[in-house]
Amino acid sequence: MRVLLTNDDGVGAPGLAALCLALQARPGMDVTVSAPERERSAIGHAITLHKPLHANPAEIAGATCPIWSVSGTPADSAKIAVLALMPHRPDLVISGINRGANVGADVMYSGTVSAALEGTLMGIPSLAVSLEGFEGLDYTDASVFVAEMVERLAAAPLPAGDPYLLNVNVPTRPRAEWAGVAVTRLGLRYYDDIIDKRQDPRGRTYYWLAGEVRDHSAHPAEAGTDIWALAQGMVSITPVRFALTDEGVRAALQPWADRLV
Repeated sequence: MRVLLTNDDGVGAPGLAALCLALQARPGMDVTVSAPERERSAIGHAITLHKPLHANPAEIAGATCPIWSVSGTPADSAKIAVLALMPHRPDLVISGINRGANVGADVMYSGTVSAALEGTLMGIPSLAVSLEGFEGLDYTDASVFVAEMVERLAAAPLPAGDPYLLNVNVPTRPRAEWAGVAVTRLGLRYYDDIIDKRQDPRGRTYYWLAGEVRDHSAHPAEAGTDIWALAQGMVSITPVRFALTDEGVRAALQPWADRLV
């Protein structure tokens, strides 16, 4: 299986390295890495149109596969790899392993998910993989699990149809303590947005955008969602597609639109 591996944490990210090594250790895996030269978290599905892109060879300790450091976004990294850097079209695009979960509305902002979505837009099945938490992360269990997933997908492909995007979120606890694997839907994560207004040394105003996740006890996760699965200590696998049309509203809107003519 030919696998394109990318991310949004940058080509030097430990999650990318761990997954690269886990994949190349599996027989039959032909891995290519193409990732942003620096961290591009929360950049969404931006692509670079106003300046040239550069792709330079890079290294990951212990890796023997081709590795490219790309001057653009996560979506750029996936696109340029498929269209220009790889000698053969990949069978699968994997984005990750991201530092921090990508659940609920996070997928709208996530560079990790967007790089995988770029794969599906090019007609290639894709995985977006994230590890819950931000500090003291050990990517070993998550990377081995994803490598096993890829082997299973190669041996028993999902039913034919539109290229799939599976958004995978892994709990930080050791694998022996995982409570299982749940196929989920996107949940709703609540944030308290913060706009911190400051002044620079020259007296000019600037703003620092941030946000903190609200206490889950005040907003318990709904059963069956990705947020709920992680709270239960389960791996969450959510199938995601690029189909944003609200069909219910579309049907209700037509009579209203007819009166505009």
